[in-house]
Amino acid sequence: MDRFDAMQLFTRIVDLGSFTQAAAALDIPRATATHAIKELEARLHVRLLERTTRQVRTTVDGQAFYERCRHLLRELEEAESSLAELAINPRGRLRIDIHGAPAQAIVLPRIQEFHERYPHIELAMGSGDRLVDLVREGVDCVVRAGEPKDSSLVTRRLALLPQVTCASPGYLAAYGTPTRPSDLTRHLAVNFFSASRPEVFPYEFMVDGKLETFMLKDWISVNNADIYKSCAEQGCGIIQVPRFNVENQLREGSLVEILPHTPCPPMVYSVLYPHHRQLSPRVRVFIDWIAQLYAERFGSAAA
Repeated sequence: MDRFDAMQLFTRIVDLGSFTQAAAALDIPRATATHAIKELEARLHVRLLERTTRQVRTTVDGQAFYERCRHLLRELEEAESSLAELAINPRGRLRIDIHGAPAQAIVLPRIQEFHERYPHIELAMGSGDRLVDLVREGVDCVVRAGEPKDSSLVTRRLALLPQVTCASPGYLAAYGTPTRPSDLTRHLAVNFFSASRPEVFPYEFMVDGKLETFMLKDWISVNNADIYKSCAEQGCGIIQVPRFNVENQLREGSLVEILPHTPCPPMVYSVLYPHHRQLSPRVRVFIDWIAQLYAERFGSAAA
């Protein structure tokens, strides 16, 4: 293993805290990883890692070497990425993570177009709403709903999705149709939670130019957009959701919009990526491409 590969291996072991996970991430046998680190330590005449049965952590010398390796590897990647050929024809593996509903409705129907435009980029796409440690897990960028909380990441807003409050005709026949947001306190909801937010989301409305929030009673709460819609269609309660998610149901009549004259704040969708001085071309072209998809579907992302 050459010095560059050894440095990559060492930084992955530190990032993941595991020889086994680092070896799997780099697609090499664990024994090869162990031998390479022993050779590296012998060449440097220092011990870089402390190994126990439960964890791997750096020594003082190892932490200093890790910081230098990260810097050198980043500089090398930036130097390679600056080459004109790569800028014109980006290549390499790109790991992304996209929340389920937009992935299904907006990105996946057009993903072949991305491949045709950038045939040398290999996509690894995950889908979910859990918190992802981009650096630790080697993910290049994620698309998420809601206002980003992690200030260590760079955020590019993709879209402001109009939302709608709705329920099934059966539910409204049984419980009545609310005429103002305060009526909701007497109603049931299908509440929604996420992996990053175990408590349920409030229902939000703009009333006289001010944001008002309501916590609704429920007997069921979910963390999946399709289940959320299905429960509402069955009459389990009221939901508040991006309009594009329920356009078919509203058109077919299985869901009915309520409080149409009291708007909900739009839902923010953003792409997030680690802060680097220079994005690799493959990440940049993907972000530009997905931003174009959202702009075509929802218009300008300006607040």
